[in-house]
Amino acid sequence: MSATICSSDWAEALAQSASRFEVGLLYFAGVVQGLALVTFPAASTIFIQPSGFALSSTQYGAMFIPQVVLAILASAFGSGLARRFGLRGVLRLGLCGDLFAMALLAASPILAGTDLAFVVLCVATGALGLGFGATVMALNTLVEGFFPANADGAVLLLNALLGVGTALAPVLVALFNGLGFWWGLPLLTTGLVAALLGGTLSAPLQLPYNAASSGGLPTRFWFYAIAVFLYGIVETLCGNWATLYLSVQRQVSGQDAAYALTAFWVMVTLGRVAVAFLDRFIASRWIYLALPVLLALAFQFVAVANGALSGIAAFAIAGLACSAFLPFSISFAGAEFPHQAASMSGALIAVYQVGYGVAAFGVGPMRQRTGLDYSTVFSLGGLAAVALALAALVLIRTAAPVTK
Repeated sequence: MSATICSSDWAEALAQSASRFEVGLLYFAGVVQGLALVTFPAASTIFIQPSGFALSSTQYGAMFIPQVVLAILASAFGSGLARRFGLRGVLRLGLCGDLFAMALLAASPILAGTDLAFVVLCVATGALGLGFGATVMALNTLVEGFFPANADGAVLLLNALLGVGTALAPVLVALFNGLGFWWGLPLLTTGLVAALLGGTLSAPLQLPYNAASSGGLPTRFWFYAIAVFLYGIVETLCGNWATLYLSVQRQVSGQDAAYALTAFWVMVTLGRVAVAFLDRFIASRWIYLALPVLLALAFQFVAVANGALSGIAAFAIAGLACSAFLPFSISFAGAEFPHQAASMSGALIAVYQVGYGVAAFGVGPMRQRTGLDYSTVFSLGGLAAVALALAALVLIRTAAPVTK
């Protein structure tokens, strides 16, 4: 379970497995996918404002159900699609889903305030789920295959770049909203996805081995699945509810609440970069265990944050704690079972989406039925982080020998 970054090894793998254009295309796709993924949560205040879409908190949460369902299906069946159409075909399918989602979101303001608006937004999130599930599965599998000697580092870099996109989304939404047209971000993302689709026409995107072998998932997969499910819950608590928590309960301005969400995703990104270098000095399995412990503490800081600065700082710590856990889970699993890398990656992304759905949709109804405020929800999220730490401990103590 090591992720040593070695530029010479990377260069050798690059020369043997892929062109610079292909690798650049994959990493740029990571940035754009992150941008698309967080566009909806970044615009959360616009969706619930009376002057915007006037959605209730339950409707806002329910809006992500189609995303979760389609992402799970795309991830779960991605390996089968890869066997039939190749990983490039799966990537194209995902990008088409992203393109449709962003185009629909960009056009949605004309329906704001109508009953049809909620339906259109649900269709858009469903398309985004298809795009995310297929695209991320293909990207992780291809990057891991192109850099077999440094799979952990390559996957970390991909997810760091995905984090760049997620960090940019709240800033760009605030920028475009200040200019009077928040829908400028999905419009911009539509153009970027279209450019990526054009790039796939001249990129073969083939691995030197079959990473989509058929056959059932190994028993050890379920150890990773439990950890990734819990991770999906804790990450989404921050990613989808940070701005509403700070703006509604703590009365922080919408701009400062957006900065807190940006701080979360920025630290997710910077944390992945930092972990890639720290791994040369600290075994990755100990980093893997330390991150959820830090996250449990971070949630308690979030729960007591009562202003803009404390909120930004608390969510920044939470972002650092979230940074490398999912990329490590995917690369560890792929390293153990390289000829089932596509199946493992796709299935883990599907399980992550289940956790995402629990947090994205569950918080609204839970608050309505129990009367819990957002701060209590985040405090309880610390318990999920503790469970995540226990799952990580089981994984590193039962680490199986790498299968080649």
